[in-house]
Amino acid sequence: MSSDKSSLRIGDVGEQGLLERLQRFCPRDIVGDDAAVIPAPESGQSLVVTTDVLVDGVHFSDRTTSPEDVGWRAAAANLSDLAAMGASSLGITVGLSINNEVAVSWVEQLYQGLTDCLQQYNTPIVGGDICRSPVINISITAFGQVWPEHVLRRSVAQVGDAIVVTGVHGASRGGLELLLNPEFGLNLRETERMSLIRAHQRPQPRFDVLPILGNLLSPISVAAMDSSDGLANAVVQLCRASGVGAIVERTRIPIPPLLSKLVSPEQVLDWVLYGGEDFELVMCLSAESAEVLVEQLGKGAAVIGQVTTGNEVWLTDSTGTYADEELFLSRGFQHFGNC
Repeated sequence: MSSDKSSLRIGDVGEQGLLERLQRFCPRDIVGDDAAVIPAPESGQSLVVTTDVLVDGVHFSDRTTSPEDVGWRAAAANLSDLAAMGASSLGITVGLSINNEVAVSWVEQLYQGLTDCLQQYNTPIVGGDICRSPVINISITAFGQVWPEHVLRRSVAQVGDAIVVTGVHGASRGGLELLLNPEFGLNLRETERMSLIRAHQRPQPRFDVLPILGNLLSPISVAAMDSSDGLANAVVQLCRASGVGAIVERTRIPIPPLLSKLVSPEQVLDWVLYGGEDFELVMCLSAESAEVLVEQLGKGAAVIGQVTTGNEVWLTDSTGTYADEELFLSRGFQHFGNC
């Protein structure tokens, strides 16, 4: 490959490489987390802003997602980023790109799905834009607020911290497989099938975690991000941002038991680590505080590992059944190739 920068294409640098280049144009103390935190001195709280884009054929399709579910997932993805920053939601704007052939009812159902999700968190749609495009694009900007001392960042994990997940992983990927292949999973009861499908179509942003963290935060710090791009991705990203490593214990990861009815243990683990779109929070905090948090959360929350020195993230198995495995970003979903 030529060293001439003008010859580089998006596929050469990948998603992470492109983000690193674009972040040079932004204030270093604002970008790099799930959302930007902008000081608002008059109120005492900081404004938190995040933007997410969903594209037809990349993030959703008629095969797996109704317009109502597209709307719900679009709202949930942005609200989850706010929750990952410790922020409560204030409102969203919607940028919608569509073509002349899209049915008006499709757009109305999209907005109904948005509203159904947002109403749970008293969050209004406060504006947006519509334009013509050959491909449907939905761009959401969400606004939230947080007290500066309660901001959750990726870069504050410390050696010795426990790694906590707020719920099970792999359910969304299992639901997607059932939607893509209707003949798959015929051994499941209908209620079991729908529980996995609902995990994919109607994820829940984990705002319920924030009040518990609020009682634990002072004077401790918490590193956090959501697991929308996969559990392995979240742990590796937290470690990269904090300049640390980690050990994740395979047997402690909360996994939906239903997945073992669908695929092999190896495939289950792949869905759990790299399937993505579970929208749980992954956090690094002191061991004592982690135990309190997990006890109060219940419902699949667990301590799954520990932050270590170095810069590698390892999946281990205390039973000795499986060999240790290093976790990488490249196995999870990355726009513009696995980089």
